[in-house]
Amino acid sequence: MYRLGIGALLAAALFGCATPEIVVPPPAVTVPSDWAEVDPDPVSTDLTRYWTMLGDPLLTRFVEQAITANRDLAQSAARVRQARYSLVQARAGYLPSVTGNAGVNRDVGDNSRDGIQFNLGADAAWEIDLFGQISGQVAASQADLAFTGYSLADLQRLIVGQVAIATINARATAEQLQIANDTLAFQDDNLQIARWRNQAGLVSSLDVEQARAQRAQTAATIPLLESSLTATANSISTLIGEPPGRVLEAIVATEPEPVPDPPSLLGFAPPAEVLQRRPDVRAAEAGLAADVARIGVARAQLLPLVRLTGSLGAGPNTAGNVFDFITGGLFAGVSQLIFDGGRTAAQVDIAQAIADGSLAQWEQTILTALEEVETAAVDQRTADQRVSINEEGVDAASTSRLLASSQYQAGLTDFRTLLTAENQLLQARNQLVAARADRATAFVRLTQALGGGWTADDYDLALPIAAAAMPDRIDE
Repeated sequence: MYRLGIGALLAAALFGCATPEIVVPPPAVTVPSDWAEVDPDPVSTDLTRYWTMLGDPLLTRFVEQAITANRDLAQSAARVRQARYSLVQARAGYLPSVTGNAGVNRDVGDNSRDGIQFNLGADAAWEIDLFGQISGQVAASQADLAFTGYSLADLQRLIVGQVAIATINARATAEQLQIANDTLAFQDDNLQIARWRNQAGLVSSLDVEQARAQRAQTAATIPLLESSLTATANSISTLIGEPPGRVLEAIVATEPEPVPDPPSLLGFAPPAEVLQRRPDVRAAEAGLAADVARIGVARAQLLPLVRLTGSLGAGPNTAGNVFDFITGGLFAGVSQLIFDGGRTAAQVDIAQAIADGSLAQWEQTILTALEEVETAAVDQRTADQRVSINEEGVDAASTSRLLASSQYQAGLTDFRTLLTAENQLLQARNQLVAARADRATAFVRLTQALGGGWTADDYDLALPIAAAAMPDRIDE
């Protein structure tokens, strides 16, 4: 399971040599102390597994299968492993490299030595991290590891939301399909009544044709709904890592389940705390930290490089006394860049420009996160209002249709009145289903915006960042 296994994967890669602090510049973004559209009281509910709060076992099963089997998550987990091994590779720069060599030869000719001659040797080299080039590379690799870890967490957050919203939409489509079939049955009865009344000479054939037209309009929506339901189910299949078919069968196997009713989230944690919970914000910060570290690496190339090299050799001699003659040497060298036409200085400028871009990206991610929370909070509130209004509309339309049907059968009203009542009821029922789906979707989007859908303990990394922006960067 990627969600549970990646924490150990990342934590194991962080043991080893200490890395220097990366001083990340603070973002030029004003993080408000309170939300503009929501209650300031904090939410006490744990949103890590928010999908279970919808009370839909099928939705929960789909989401949890996606966490373990989604192929995009598998690719992201592979990138985390790649970053882990890159960190191991970078840390190896702290240690000397040693290579061994061995040889065997035999002289030929009049003055050749008897027997087979052996020689052994070893060469060692060690670059001293005098000006932080190696430690900077290690710090950058560690930040890259954090970036890939948080990116994996954010991908899980997004995929969980996609699966939940797709399942909500599938529930809504299946319910609207059932409404269409029920309405078609009523319209079949109306058509039959209109035919009887026409045969009895009570009404003209206009009623029959109007009934036929209304029935055809309703029947035409059924294939569209079936196609939409199939497409949504197939998208869920892809998200949960399996071929199409089983998901659709699970959705339509029994009577359609209603769209889940989500709980209300009234108060939220402060904006700075929410930003800390967002893996996309933390990934952007980690990416900036990696780019800042690479500025130091580029600058270190302008400074002297100290390298120690040595060699040790034995022989050549025969196998019995190969170690009788041993030679060795040690050399310390210093190299300094004198002139390269500005190439290395340009690398520093390039690294600085990349870091500036990463800072802007971090700031944009912060602004987007704040926008998503505020927008989703309003969506949830207005969706609740729409559901209440549409419930009243369905009740009134149901009563209106019942009265119109009774009056038409008794000959007290014309067929147009019955048609209007039928259309109003069909529209009201569909609008109610859509409003409930929007309410459930708004809940998913809001919990996503608040940082739900991933487990912080499994992805959290200790970054060597000295000037993190949240929660300290709160401008009153």
